[in-house]
Amino acid sequence: MAQRRMFSKQITETDFFMDMPLSAQALYLHLIMNADDDGFIGNAKTILRMVGASNDDLKLLMAKQFILTFDDGITVIKDWRIHNYIQRDRYHKTIYNEHLKELELDDNGAYVKEKLMYTDCIQDVSKMDTQVRLGKDRLGKDNNIYSSSGDEPASLENDFEVIWKDYPNKTGKKQAFNHYKAWRKKNKKNTNDYLMNKLAMYKKHLALNSWKRPMNGSTWFNGRFDDELDMTVQTQAKRVVQRETLPDWAVDTNDSTNKTSEKSTASSEEINDMLEKLNKRKSNG
Repeated sequence: MAQRRMFSKQITETDFFMDMPLSAQALYLHLIMNADDDGFIGNAKTILRMVGASNDDLKLLMAKQFILTFDDGITVIKDWRIHNYIQRDRYHKTIYNEHLKELELDDNGAYVKEKLMYTDCIQDVSKMDTQVRLGKDRLGKDNNIYSSSGDEPASLENDFEVIWKDYPNKTGKKQAFNHYKAWRKKNKKNTNDYLMNKLAMYKKHLALNSWKRPMNGSTWFNGRFDDELDMTVQTQAKRVVQRETLPDWAVDTNDSTNKTSEKSTASSEEINDMLEKLNKRKSNG
């Protein structure tokens, strides 16, 4: 097995990848470092413990389809051949040959489960075009989820667990999962990314209005995630308009002002009389 591995920036620098926690990103890189020359890992949980990651990080990689898993716990890097081109003289075939036969390569070079693929050759880095294109069906969109066969892949439950972990009210998990399944199967556009964005907005709304109690999980997953949210700060208390009665002194002042204003006009004779009285008071003083 080769001791050097490569990473494609077309995978590791996408928003889809960078949105994951650093612990999940680190786990993904270590899984690639420890994979065999066909991208298979037989000890994913050991690597998880070795790097200090959590089971949730592994589930997130599964939910986002960065890794594919088999019933016996064997894991394969979905975009292995996008990351790595190995010269034939350095290539060592995987020991998980039966699982390799369950995979095929799509147009982008990514593994796809449930179909046979040719296994008699490996890419020659000197003859391959190093510019790998990501297609519109890449980045976590597994069409098997929407098949009409009635099967419920484990990835659907894993997807739900990723969101349920972050939802603030854990009431009604079973009903919430049933609503989630129906919503996911209704339309290909109903993705985990959409729901995670809605949850982030809802949690921000709750933070702005701390007096509000989060909806039960069974309620929110039943289409309430599409509610229009007011992102301004609100208060629960009603605004009360108080009417104050003016004190007597204020009323008297206003009344006297009004009275003074009513008598503000005086004849010239009255003014002269007032001036004479003032002059006499000064002379007597």
